[in-house]
Amino acid sequence: MHRPAAGMLLVASSALHDPHFRRTVVYLVAHGEEGSAGLVLNRRTETAVHSVLPDWSTHVARPQAVYAGGPVQPSGAMCLGVSRGGYYPGDGAGLVRVAGRVVLVDLDSEPAIAAATLSGVRIFAGHAGWGEGQLAGEIAEGAWYVVPGRDEDVLSGPMVDLYFRALKRQGFPLAWQAYRPSELERN
Repeated sequence: MHRPAAGMLLVASSALHDPHFRRTVVYLVAHGEEGSAGLVLNRRTETAVHSVLPDWSTHVARPQAVYAGGPVQPSGAMCLGVSRGGYYPGDGAGLVRVAGRVVLVDLDSEPAIAAATLSGVRIFAGHAGWGEGQLAGEIAEGAWYVVPGRDEDVLSGPMVDLYFRALKRQGFPLAWQAYRPSELERN
């Protein structure tokens, strides 16, 4: 079992019954003694980015929709981006490194300047958050699998089942969870 840290994925187990997180993959953007924050990567909404943040719409990876990042502050927006080819311009360009090539993007920055060094961005409404010790408790209860994240997970396309892919690339026996039906009683 891996430890939570920025850049890791939290993959919901079948023991997690909260409808906000059923079969979700959460990318941790921060983890520390005070708590944790992350963004749900696999919950696309029907809201098009151009209808809420038109200046960013040409920089968003397909599908160009807002994603439901989590139940905390659903009217707020956060943005993740992936740097091109290992290039990282530094924190002064409206970007803050999370892990690897993944960066948090300041949506108040100039889109063309911030996006010039990025291969794409994804915009999220709301986020997932845990207070001090809360995430550790949920992990201990078996609600989450903590697995390494990959840069490309952030910009996964519309035809990718990220839940399946994140679990499948894990070693035995965790990879078997990828094949578990979402509703076992219907199987």
